[in-house]
Amino acid sequence: MEIEYICEFVVLAETCNYMEAEDRLFVSQSALSRHIKALEDELRVQLFDRTTRKVFLSSFGHLFLPFAKQIAATRYEYETAIGNALNAEHGNIRIGSIPVMSQYHITDLVMRFREENPGFSLDIIEGDSTELVRMLRSGQCNLAFLREGEEDTNEFNTIHYDSDVLTAFVHKDHPFARREFIRIEHLKNEPLMLLSKNTFMYSLCLGACHRAGFEPTVVLTTHRASNMLDFVRKKMGVALLTKRPTLPILTDDIAVVDIEPRIITNINLAYPKNQPLSVGARRFVNLLTSRP
Repeated sequence: MEIEYICEFVVLAETCNYMEAEDRLFVSQSALSRHIKALEDELRVQLFDRTTRKVFLSSFGHLFLPFAKQIAATRYEYETAIGNALNAEHGNIRIGSIPVMSQYHITDLVMRFREENPGFSLDIIEGDSTELVRMLRSGQCNLAFLREGEEDTNEFNTIHYDSDVLTAFVHKDHPFARREFIRIEHLKNEPLMLLSKNTFMYSLCLGACHRAGFEPTVVLTTHRASNMLDFVRKKMGVALLTKRPTLPILTDDIAVVDIEPRIITNINLAYPKNQPLSVGARRFVNLLTSRP
């Protein structure tokens, strides 16, 4: 029985969606379908009930799932143990991070780690917090710098690293530009521009508006803050972004307006509770916790 197929079964059981599972596993849908079918043939049972869009665990799937999870966890443990023995002073660490690494001095921390541990190489994987959580769960990252809120505190260990605040960016001719601060409810009738849907920042902004009692008018979403600011210059609307990564790319025709009460987003280093850290990952955690 292929252990890899069992691990793929666990991911598909968690997502109940072939497209999401293939994204997490980096395999094609056709290959994943073949692997699951091979596993079912070997077990001589049907593990999933399938529809055109979703899959659901069958009664046999529910029966098999705890054993599959145990097999997947055992594989991770023995691979980690052997890897640690082979690479006590050498190895590779996969660190996920939100894209704004330099603005939060994450690059400085990585540089210091390399200086103190020259035998280790690092793979830095940038992405939104939502995406990085999935990568932590699948083992594609050993550690990840996330915005607080995406990680399940029962699933991950977290270490506080930094904080930032949500801020409004408006054209210098906008009435808000003359204010020192606004309240989130002042944006009720404003055309808003947010980072892309299915990102943590999009959820943060919508959640703040909903708690203030209104449904925001979102006129544009985009992956890049620089594009959003260009639309602010063109007077398309108000951009909601975190403050520190955005200040360095501002121009004179854009005003920064604080939001009161402050909407704080914390940045944490997260790693799974149920998986032992490699030697290198543990050294990185120790470096972070030993910061003055």
